[in-house]
Parts: sequence; structure tokens; C-alpha cells
Amino acid sequence: VQLQASGGGLVQAGGSLRLSCVASTVTFSTYVMGWFRQAPGKEREFVAGISRSGNSQYYADSVKGRFTISRDNAKNTLYLQMNSLKPEDTAVYYCAGGPTVITSSLRSASAYYYWGQGTQVTVSS
Repeated sequence: VQLQASGGGLVQAGGSLRLSCVASTVTFSTYVMGWFRQAPGKEREFVAGISRSGNSQYYADSVKGRFTISRDNAKNTLYLQMNSLKPEDTAVYYCAGGPTVITSSLRSASAYYYWGQGTQVTVSS
């Protein structure tokens, strides 16, 4: 399974970006999916997660109210809409997924089996 993330770029503070992650698998709808990010010199951190059906979403406190995770199972695609971006959101963003992720562990990177290559998001002040 390959995950291909895209949509990153350079944006001013207060701006918006939409990240996409396309999965090369027909079983995408069976995977819990998530977005993580890693800033220089920092550990990878959870940003948002979404259930298999898309009915349940989970967010890090730092992005709650600004970011929205969604998925289109017919298109095997995961999204992250990022609004009101801040300089501290600057990082490489990774999509991740796995068939065995459970709700209680979806904030942990170690719970995911498949990872995308990452897309750089830079927010200028």
C-alpha cells in the first residue's frame, strides 16, 4: 500500500491550505487514517484522525477548531483542511493509515502501519 500526500506549500499566517493523501489500495475504507506532523528538531506529533466510515474525527488540542479531517472512500483519498494557519504549524505533514488501528490508540504514531512521504507546510509570520 502506498500513500501519496500533496498540497503543502508556503502560506502567510491566517491563510489556508488543503492537504490530500491518495491511497493505492481498494481496502482504503477499512483503514483508520490520520495526519501527523514533524517540525525540525521535534518529535512527530498527532494532528488529526478519522474513523473508517468518516463519521468520527479526532484532533490535537493545538489544531481543534482550525483544521478539519475528512475522507472520500470512493476516491481512496484523505484530506486535511487547514485554516487560520499559524507559524507554529510549520512542519512536514504525513498521512498514515492501518487496518488494525483502534480508537484508543489512533493518536500514537506506532499504531499506524502505512505512511506517506510527507508534504512540507511553511507558514510565514
